Amino acid sequence: MAAYGAVTFLLSKMESLVSREYGLLAGIDRAVEDLRREFQTIQAFLKEADARGETNEQVRVWVAQVRDLAYDIEDALDIFQLYPEFLQIKKRHSVAVVIEGINAKLATVRQIRERYRQLGPSQAPHLATVESFTTHFNRVAPLFETEPLGIERSLAELTAWTKFGEPRLKVRFVVGMGGLGKTLLAKQVYESTKREFDCWGWIQVSRSQSKEQALWTMLKRLFESKFHTINLVQLMEKLALFLRDRNYVLVFDDLWSRDLWESIKCALPTENHSRIMITSRRGDIAHFCSYDQSTAVHSLQPLTSSKSQELFFKKAFPSTGECPSGLLDWARKFLTQCEGWPLGIVTIGKVVSKIDQTADAWRQLHDSLGSEMENVGRLSSITRVLSASYSDLPYYLKYCVLYFSVFPEHYSIQRRRLIRMWISEGLVKEEIGKTPEEVGYNYLEELIQRNLVLVNDIDFDGRPKTCRVHRLLHKIIVSISQEENFCRVFSTGSSEAGVNEKVRRLSIRRSRASLKGTSFPCARSFFVFGLSQSILSSFSILKVLDLEGAPLDKFPTAILNLILLRYLSLRNTSIRRLPRSIAKLQNLETLDLKQTFVTSVPGKIFRLRKLRHLLIYHYSIRIHVSIDSVQGFRASASIAKLVCLQKLMCVKANRDIKMLVALKNLTNLKKLGIVELREDDGRHLCYSIEEMQSLQTLDVAAARDEVLDMNALRDPPKLLQRLYLKGKLQKVPVWIPSLHDLVRIGLRWSKLEENPLEVLEDLPNLIEIQLVDAYKGKQLVFSSGKFQNLKVLEVEDLEFLEQVVIESRSMWRLQSLVIRRCKAMEQVPEGIDRLSKLKELQLYDMAESLVNQIQGDGTSRPLVDHIPFICAYSLESAGYWRPRVLSQG
Repeated sequence: MAAYGAVTFLLSKMESLVSREYGLLAGIDRAVEDLRREFQTIQAFLKEADARGETNEQVRVWVAQVRDLAYDIEDALDIFQLYPEFLQIKKRHSVAVVIEGINAKLATVRQIRERYRQLGPSQAPHLATVESFTTHFNRVAPLFETEPLGIERSLAELTAWTKFGEPRLKVRFVVGMGGLGKTLLAKQVYESTKREFDCWGWIQVSRSQSKEQALWTMLKRLFESKFHTINLVQLMEKLALFLRDRNYVLVFDDLWSRDLWESIKCALPTENHSRIMITSRRGDIAHFCSYDQSTAVHSLQPLTSSKSQELFFKKAFPSTGECPSGLLDWARKFLTQCEGWPLGIVTIGKVVSKIDQTADAWRQLHDSLGSEMENVGRLSSITRVLSASYSDLPYYLKYCVLYFSVFPEHYSIQRRRLIRMWISEGLVKEEIGKTPEEVGYNYLEELIQRNLVLVNDIDFDGRPKTCRVHRLLHKIIVSISQEENFCRVFSTGSSEAGVNEKVRRLSIRRSRASLKGTSFPCARSFFVFGLSQSILSSFSILKVLDLEGAPLDKFPTAILNLILLRYLSLRNTSIRRLPRSIAKLQNLETLDLKQTFVTSVPGKIFRLRKLRHLLIYHYSIRIHVSIDSVQGFRASASIAKLVCLQKLMCVKANRDIKMLVALKNLTNLKKLGIVELREDDGRHLCYSIEEMQSLQTLDVAAARDEVLDMNALRDPPKLLQRLYLKGKLQKVPVWIPSLHDLVRIGLRWSKLEENPLEVLEDLPNLIEIQLVDAYKGKQLVFSSGKFQNLKVLEVEDLEFLEQVVIESRSMWRLQSLVIRRCKAMEQVPEGIDRLSKLKELQLYDMAESLVNQIQGDGTSRPLVDHIPFICAYSLESAGYWRPRVLSQG
């Protein structure tokens, strides 16, 4: 229920308002406290109603009233903060009027709540909960029938696992998003192997099932005779006794609770070659429970493009299994929406099989997928399955999922940006001992494990770099979001007619409709994707403003009135200056000006004491990256006032010793970027860095033609994970081998005489190395047994490099090898055939003799045959890289 989340956030804000120094009048303080107590009662009722699955229409109306009232109160509290003069004695009447209006609405809400409370649980109106369409065994089988299309490999693997292996209990979780075919897979394995065991049982698990109910179900499956009611302890004892001398195979289908499995597991004997399969959407449960060697996780993947097409054609054209040429384009568009998801493919395929086989009929269905997925639509089964995972979330994660509705379909958002937005919106709860960013990352990780959020790109350290939601899930999220006034989306051709003025977030997507004259006084967030007319004057209590990519060449002055703003992004715009009055934005936590033309900031910006992320830099890259490709901004020593900063990118050293010394006050920094550093100033930077013991990323670039001197750093931050040194080095800094947590290092334009690998080879956690014009030697040797965790190696512009030698057991985990413009290198790296995990070899502008050796029947081809993807790139006169794929497995 959205109202539960709204009320919970409101209570948190009330707590903050009363406890902090807002200087409230006694009467207002009491009024806020009275409201808080009333909403605590409402919160408890909402939680109880949500647990019972209350969805009667009257209850829906009441819930919407509660939600809107909570929003009204939140707005009032923000207005008091926005206009503190309301809290002065002379404005007491204005405040009283606001509170009186809220109390009048609250009285109505209270009466309706008492009416339902008097009915009691047995009389209160109900609607079936999510389990009603997930509890029976055949909930998926009618859609998939019995054909394991696209899961043959998983079927063979799990069947072999069930029949053979160690003579002990083994548990295998089969995880994936709802409708992926987990139940079908488990059913196929179960039916084909169960008679090889002494006893077997298929246990359907529901979200609301208790431990006793689950054990009762198991006993009913395993026992032929009936028995009298017994308690939980007796159930567990009876089950353990029955299974003690038998081998068994059990399937728990659709597990939602970790505690439930832990309780059941205690009653199961661990010997006699027994097997248990558990299907679940909850990857977080699976990974938590796979802490011992007896339990493993099998992640079911979406269908490949060819299998998706085969399945779709079979359902759409059951008589022939072939698609007419005139419908191929629309078939591909439907498959694009499904993204290899079997339930979507089957459901849409069956629907199109019953409509006219014309392009116009298929177009109409494609364009109305969202409405067809609603309750009475032909595709409502898709919504029911996907909504179950959303319904299972706690309220704070529901809001985090709904946040994806502000982005366009299939939009991939950077992990850090998303988490910063969540924090600015107040969606991330405080946890003792953790930063908001760490808590936000845990939220995202849980949503990924629950198979609600998809990872698009993985960072070098294995963490998600960008993420998104499935296209069909996105349609559901947008529908829920708009119904609950969480976000209103304006896309091409949409109208502002009927927009609730209390909408909390507004997302503009290339809309040509004018919103001029429309007021959104309650909006908290505003997002622009593509061209849009600015309507900033319509907002007053905005907290998140994302204008990335908007056609702006000047800072919009209307922003300066949004004094509650916490997150401001003007990334990828053409603005060049910030106004001095930006200091009015006292609540700002994130200022993102990446890829703008801002190179200096007004001194008053350092009054923004709540800033946590200050990103002001511009990449200027054509074909080659140079030392001055990154342009930062000039700052003064007053930057020392921004003590909350966690991320600072990128500051021009600019011969400003006072500023470099002042950086030592930024002890909360986790990421720091410095450009244009002079040799003589390196020691001042080093002294400041020694005070930044929370630092995880350090990126330092010398000024052109200057030596980068970082040797004065005696006590480097122990948590440093990413280090980028750009500029000529006399030698590799002696402190680098002490960085045991370092996972990525980049040495660019170092022009070292000594081999840097000798310093780096004992770093235990190193995952990625980038060497760009870093070494003048003729040979790079990766010594035997070194670089045990290295996965990515990039070598570029090593002018004199002739040979790369990979000794035995060196960097055996390497997955990606990229070599660019090392023209003297004419031989394949010696020992490359030892790199059994290598997935890609990419060669840019390399000697043609080297490329010839590894293509076709080249002399060195056998050495690289195990590498799935090999590509050589040549630089064309027009300035782009032309790929020549030599291998694509």
